[in-house]
Amino acid sequence: MYKIPTNSKGASRGIGRAIALRLANDGFDVAINDLASQKNELEELCAEIVKVGKVSSIFIANVSVEKEVESMISAVVDQMGALDVMVANAGICFTKPFLETTAEDFRKTFAVNVDGVFFCYKYAGLQMIRQGKGGRIVGASSLAGKQATRFLSAYSSSKFAVRGLTQAAAIELAKYQITVNAYAPGAVDTTMLEDLRQKAMKINGQTKLTESQSTIPLGRDITADEIASLVSYLVSKDAAMITGMKRSSYTSAN
Repeated sequence: MYKIPTNSKGASRGIGRAIALRLANDGFDVAINDLASQKNELEELCAEIVKVGKVSSIFIANVSVEKEVESMISAVVDQMGALDVMVANAGICFTKPFLETTAEDFRKTFAVNVDGVFFCYKYAGLQMIRQGKGGRIVGASSLAGKQATRFLSAYSSSKFAVRGLTQAAAIELAKYQITVNAYAPGAVDTTMLEDLRQKAMKINGQTKLTESQSTIPLGRDITADEIASLVSYLVSKDAAMITGMKRSSYTSAN
Protein backbone atom coordinates (compact mmCIF):
# COMPACT_ATOMS: atom_id res chain seq x y z
CA MET A 1 0.00 0.00 0.00
CA TYR A 2 1.19 3.52 -0.73
CA LYS A 3 2.50 5.58 2.16
CA ILE A 4 1.91 9.26 1.44
CA PRO A 5 3.25 12.24 3.40
CA THR A 6 1.29 15.35 2.44
CA ASN A 7 2.20 18.88 3.41
CA SER A 8 0.09 21.92 2.70
CA LYS A 9 -0.05 24.97 4.60
CA GLY A 10 0.37 21.68 5.91
CA ALA A 11 -1.77 18.61 5.60
CA SER A 12 -3.89 19.90 8.48
CA ARG A 13 -6.17 22.08 6.35
CA GLY A 14 -7.16 23.28 2.91
CA ILE A 15 -5.76 21.48 -0.11
CA GLY A 16 -3.44 19.22 1.91
CA ARG A 17 -6.29 17.96 4.05
CA ALA A 18 -8.46 17.29 0.99
CA ILE A 19 -5.63 15.38 -0.70
CA ALA A 20 -4.98 13.24 2.37
CA LEU A 21 -8.64 12.29 2.71
CA ARG A 22 -9.07 11.60 -1.01
CA LEU A 23 -6.06 9.30 -1.16
CA ALA A 24 -7.21 7.49 1.98
CA ASN A 25 -10.59 6.94 0.32
CA ASP A 26 -8.72 5.70 -2.75
CA GLY A 27 -7.27 2.96 -0.54
CA PHE A 28 -3.89 4.42 0.43
CA ASP A 29 -2.33 4.51 3.89
CA VAL A 30 -1.40 8.11 4.61
CA ALA A 31 1.40 9.73 6.59
CA ILE A 32 0.52 13.37 7.31
CA ASN A 33 2.87 16.24 8.06
CA ASP A 34 2.65 19.81 9.31
CA LEU A 35 4.20 22.10 11.90
CA ALA A 36 3.85 21.42 15.63
CA SER A 37 1.41 24.34 15.89
CA GLN A 38 -1.07 22.36 13.78
CA LYS A 39 -0.91 19.15 15.84
CA ASN A 40 -4.55 19.28 16.96
CA GLU A 41 -5.76 19.64 13.37
CA LEU A 42 -3.46 16.79 12.31
CA GLU A 43 -4.89 14.55 15.03
CA GLU A 44 -8.42 15.26 13.80
CA LEU A 45 -7.39 14.46 10.22
CA CYS A 46 -5.62 11.29 11.31
CA ALA A 47 -8.79 10.13 13.07
CA GLU A 48 -10.84 10.75 9.92
CA ILE A 49 -8.43 8.68 7.84
CA VAL A 50 -8.58 5.83 10.35
CA LYS A 51 -12.39 5.94 10.16
CA VAL A 52 -12.25 4.99 6.48
CA GLY A 53 -10.18 1.95 7.40
CA LYS A 54 -6.69 3.12 6.47
CA VAL A 55 -3.51 3.48 8.49
CA SER A 56 -2.39 7.03 9.25
CA SER A 57 0.43 8.56 11.29
CA ILE A 58 1.49 12.11 12.11
CA PHE A 59 5.00 13.39 11.38
CA ILE A 60 5.88 16.85 12.65
CA ALA A 61 8.50 18.63 10.54
CA ASN A 62 9.31 22.00 9.01
CA VAL A 63 9.77 21.29 5.31
CA SER A 64 12.01 24.35 4.89
CA VAL A 65 14.66 22.62 7.05
CA GLU A 66 16.54 19.96 5.12
CA LYS A 67 17.46 17.76 8.08
CA GLU A 68 13.86 17.69 9.25
CA VAL A 69 12.65 16.51 5.85
CA GLU A 70 15.36 13.85 5.68
CA SER A 71 14.44 12.63 9.17
CA MET A 72 10.73 12.70 8.34
CA ILE A 73 11.19 10.47 5.29
CA SER A 74 13.26 8.04 7.34
CA ALA A 75 10.63 7.98 10.09
CA VAL A 76 7.81 7.35 7.61
CA VAL A 77 9.67 4.38 6.16
CA ASP A 78 10.56 2.99 9.59
CA GLN A 79 6.97 3.22 10.81
CA MET A 80 4.98 2.51 7.66
CA GLY A 81 7.32 0.26 5.70
CA ALA A 82 7.86 2.18 2.46
CA LEU A 83 7.44 5.46 0.64
CA ASP A 84 5.74 5.14 -2.72
CA VAL A 85 4.10 8.54 -3.11
CA MET A 86 5.17 12.00 -1.94
CA VAL A 87 2.83 14.99 -2.12
CA ALA A 88 4.84 18.16 -1.41
CA ASN A 89 2.03 20.61 -0.76
CA ALA A 90 3.36 23.16 1.74
CA GLY A 91 2.88 26.80 0.86
CA ILE A 92 2.82 30.33 2.23
CA CYS A 93 1.89 33.62 0.62
CA PHE A 94 2.61 37.30 1.37
CA THR A 95 0.15 39.72 -0.24
CA LYS A 96 1.99 43.02 -0.73
CA PRO A 97 2.78 45.49 -3.51
CA PHE A 98 6.09 44.65 -5.17
CA LEU A 99 7.85 47.77 -3.83
CA GLU A 100 6.75 46.97 -0.27
CA THR A 101 7.85 43.34 -0.38
CA THR A 102 10.88 42.86 1.85
CA ALA A 103 13.89 40.64 1.44
CA GLU A 104 12.64 38.70 4.48
CA ASP A 105 9.24 38.16 2.82
CA PHE A 106 11.03 36.85 -0.26
CA ARG A 107 13.33 34.54 1.72
CA LYS A 108 10.50 33.10 3.83
CA THR A 109 8.38 32.45 0.75
CA PHE A 110 11.17 30.65 -1.06
CA ALA A 111 12.17 28.71 2.07
CA VAL A 112 8.78 27.01 2.23
CA ASN A 113 7.51 27.09 -1.35
CA VAL A 114 10.77 26.22 -3.12
CA ASP A 115 13.28 24.81 -0.61
CA GLY A 116 10.52 22.71 0.96
CA VAL A 117 9.48 21.24 -2.37
CA PHE A 118 13.13 20.64 -3.33
CA PHE A 119 13.86 18.77 -0.09
CA CYS A 120 10.69 16.68 -0.39
CA TYR A 121 11.45 15.82 -4.01
CA LYS A 122 15.09 15.00 -3.23
CA TYR A 123 14.66 12.77 -0.20
CA ALA A 124 11.54 11.07 -1.53
CA GLY A 125 13.44 10.39 -4.75
CA LEU A 126 16.42 8.93 -2.90
CA GLN A 127 14.16 6.64 -0.88
CA MET A 128 12.21 5.49 -3.93
CA ILE A 129 15.46 4.70 -5.74
CA ARG A 130 16.59 2.58 -2.78
CA GLN A 131 13.29 0.71 -2.87
CA GLY A 132 13.75 -0.01 -6.58
CA LYS A 133 10.10 -0.04 -7.61
CA GLY A 134 9.51 3.47 -8.89
CA GLY A 135 7.19 5.99 -7.31
CA ARG A 136 5.12 9.12 -7.68
CA ILE A 137 6.06 12.64 -6.60
CA VAL A 138 3.63 15.56 -6.78
CA GLY A 139 4.34 19.19 -5.93
CA ALA A 140 2.32 22.36 -5.53
CA SER A 141 2.66 25.03 -8.20
CA SER A 142 0.02 27.57 -9.27
CA LEU A 143 -1.32 29.45 -12.24
CA ALA A 144 0.71 32.26 -10.66
CA GLY A 145 3.71 30.14 -11.70
CA LYS A 146 2.74 30.66 -15.33
CA GLN A 147 1.38 34.21 -15.24
CA ALA A 148 2.50 36.50 -12.40
CA THR A 149 -0.16 38.23 -10.34
CA ARG A 150 -0.09 41.70 -8.80
CA PHE A 151 0.64 41.89 -5.06
CA LEU A 152 2.08 38.35 -5.22
CA SER A 153 5.61 38.95 -6.51
CA ALA A 154 7.33 36.59 -4.05
CA TYR A 155 4.63 33.92 -4.33
CA SER A 156 4.50 34.05 -8.14
CA SER A 157 8.30 33.84 -8.34
CA SER A 158 8.35 30.82 -6.05
CA LYS A 159 5.75 28.99 -8.11
CA PHE A 160 7.68 29.67 -11.33
CA ALA A 161 10.62 28.00 -9.54
CA VAL A 162 8.52 24.95 -8.62
CA ARG A 163 7.56 24.60 -12.27
CA GLY A 164 11.22 24.41 -13.36
CA LEU A 165 12.20 22.17 -10.46
CA THR A 166 9.41 19.72 -11.28
CA GLN A 167 10.44 19.46 -14.92
CA ALA A 168 14.13 19.01 -14.05
CA ALA A 169 13.44 16.35 -11.42
CA ALA A 170 11.13 14.51 -13.80
CA ILE A 171 13.85 14.26 -16.44
CA GLU A 172 16.46 12.89 -14.05
CA LEU A 173 14.22 10.51 -12.09
CA ALA A 174 12.45 9.01 -15.10
CA LYS A 175 15.07 6.27 -15.48
CA TYR A 176 14.07 5.01 -12.03
CA GLN A 177 10.39 4.87 -13.04
CA ILE A 178 9.64 7.79 -10.73
CA THR A 179 7.23 10.37 -12.11
CA VAL A 180 7.30 13.98 -10.94
CA ASN A 181 4.37 16.32 -11.59
CA ALA A 182 2.82 19.42 -10.06
CA TYR A 183 -0.72 20.65 -9.82
CA ALA A 184 -1.23 24.33 -10.68
CA PRO A 185 -4.61 25.69 -9.64
CA GLY A 186 -5.94 29.17 -9.98
CA ALA A 187 -8.10 30.54 -7.16
CA VAL A 188 -8.95 27.72 -4.74
CA ASP A 189 -11.77 28.17 -2.23
CA THR A 190 -9.69 28.05 0.97
CA THR A 191 -8.97 30.30 3.95
CA MET A 192 -5.67 31.26 2.26
CA LEU A 193 -7.57 32.64 -0.73
CA GLU A 194 -9.95 34.59 1.49
CA ASP A 195 -7.01 36.10 3.37
CA LEU A 196 -5.30 37.00 0.08
CA ARG A 197 -8.43 38.70 -1.24
CA GLN A 198 -9.02 40.65 1.95
CA LYS A 199 -5.45 41.96 1.90
CA ALA A 200 -5.68 42.86 -1.80
CA MET A 201 -8.91 44.76 -1.12
CA LYS A 202 -7.19 46.69 1.66
CA ILE A 203 -4.27 47.57 -0.62
CA ASN A 204 -6.73 48.80 -3.27
CA GLY A 205 -8.81 50.72 -0.73
CA GLN A 206 -11.89 48.61 -1.44
CA THR A 207 -14.65 47.80 1.05
CA LYS A 208 -16.01 44.89 -0.97
CA LEU A 209 -14.70 42.42 -3.51
CA THR A 210 -15.14 43.66 -7.08
CA GLU A 211 -12.75 41.35 -8.93
CA SER A 212 -14.05 39.63 -12.04
CA GLN A 213 -13.99 35.89 -12.66
CA SER A 214 -14.49 36.45 -16.38
CA THR A 215 -11.15 34.83 -17.22
CA ILE A 216 -12.26 31.57 -15.59
CA PRO A 217 -14.22 29.55 -18.16
CA LEU A 218 -16.53 27.99 -15.55
CA GLY A 219 -16.92 31.26 -13.67
CA ARG A 220 -16.12 30.04 -10.14
CA ASP A 221 -13.27 29.21 -7.79
CA ILE A 222 -12.08 25.63 -7.75
CA THR A 223 -12.54 23.52 -4.60
CA ALA A 224 -9.86 21.74 -2.61
CA ASP A 225 -11.63 18.43 -3.35
CA GLU A 226 -11.24 19.06 -7.08
CA ILE A 227 -7.49 19.54 -6.60
CA ALA A 228 -7.44 16.30 -4.63
CA SER A 229 -9.11 14.53 -7.56
CA LEU A 230 -6.31 15.66 -9.86
CA VAL A 231 -3.65 14.44 -7.43
CA SER A 232 -5.53 11.15 -7.12
CA TYR A 233 -5.20 10.70 -10.88
CA LEU A 234 -1.51 11.68 -10.99
CA VAL A 235 -0.60 8.99 -8.44
CA SER A 236 -2.80 6.33 -10.04
CA LYS A 237 -1.70 3.59 -12.43
CA ASP A 238 -3.56 5.40 -15.20
CA ALA A 239 -1.03 8.26 -15.05
CA ALA A 240 2.05 6.05 -15.39
CA MET A 241 3.27 7.88 -18.52
CA ILE A 242 2.65 11.42 -17.26
CA THR A 243 5.73 13.19 -15.89
CA GLY A 244 7.20 16.67 -15.85
CA MET A 245 3.77 18.25 -16.17
CA LYS A 246 2.36 21.31 -14.45
CA ARG A 247 -1.33 20.49 -14.59
CA SER A 248 -3.66 23.49 -14.35
CA SER A 249 -7.04 23.07 -12.71
CA TYR A 250 -8.42 25.73 -14.98
CA THR A 251 -6.86 28.07 -17.49
CA SER A 252 -7.62 31.41 -19.04
CA ALA A 253 -9.95 31.44 -21.99
CA ASN A 254 -7.31 33.40 -23.89
